[in-house]
Amino acid sequence: MGALNFVLGIDVKRTKEGFYLTQDWYAEDILERAGMTSCKPVTTPTDAKGKLAADGPAVDDVHSYRSLAGALQYLTMTRPDIAFAVQQVCLHMHDPRMPHLALLKRILRYIRDTTSHGLLLRASPDFSITAYSDADWGGCPDTRRSTSGFCVYLGDSLVSWSSKRQTTVSRSSAEAEYRAVANAAAECIWLRQLLGELRCNINKATVVFCDNVSAVYMSSNPVHHKRTKHIELDIHFVREHVQLGELRVLHVPTDQQFADVLTKGLPMAAFERFRRSKWCSNVTAPSSSKPVTR
Repeated sequence: MGALNFVLGIDVKRTKEGFYLTQDWYAEDILERAGMTSCKPVTTPTDAKGKLAADGPAVDDVHSYRSLAGALQYLTMTRPDIAFAVQQVCLHMHDPRMPHLALLKRILRYIRDTTSHGLLLRASPDFSITAYSDADWGGCPDTRRSTSGFCVYLGDSLVSWSSKRQTTVSRSSAEAEYRAVANAAAECIWLRQLLGELRCNINKATVVFCDNVSAVYMSSNPVHHKRTKHIELDIHFVREHVQLGELRVLHVPTDQQFADVLTKGLPMAAFERFRRSKWCSNVTAPSSSKPVTR
């Protein structure tokens, strides 16, 4: 069948650095459907200052909003840089308001200037799994639920990421951060098992970086304080894999926390720095021809 060039809407470009996975044609289609092919671009997909609340006038065309939000969800397969903003838009698909539509249009304006951006997968001599987890404690202005985010690297390549609203309200920042650590740990354990089934066993422990010192202590300290009883299941889950030698939870400074971009809006400089850390950059390889059938 020859070399892989296009599959499931993803364009595969081969370079000396590795494989670039892009959805540039799909991004152009979304902009055309939204009537924003000539819109003014912006440098970040979301505002770093404001919080998206569930108020304001209702959106006139709810069907169009849901259709575009769903299309952006599929675009996040190769664009982790828009994962948080798209997650915020999709939270309000049941009853979208004008501020939500404004954020949706901002994401499209950001995509207008970054359609050729994609994900780089490359070979690495370091065959290990490394994860970064973060949480925005009480970030939702309506429910005060936190947003968890994690990104997982296999060697130097980003292979998994998530930006998701937590199901319950966290009573402390340590609780919110620890729930994020547990989510990242579950993803890492699944990846280790998958690689084992593919006969690619990982012999050293997976490292999960977290910028909350209390959450790091709870992952290895056998003493449970009464304030942590309501997250005891997550504590036991993480500590069990720590004791088995499959997992290590370490502290990382906030300015080196790559998962930060998956939990909140960031200023332009910080956003671009974290985006580069995920190998989500402009594709310099020549674009393949557009497929006839989509």
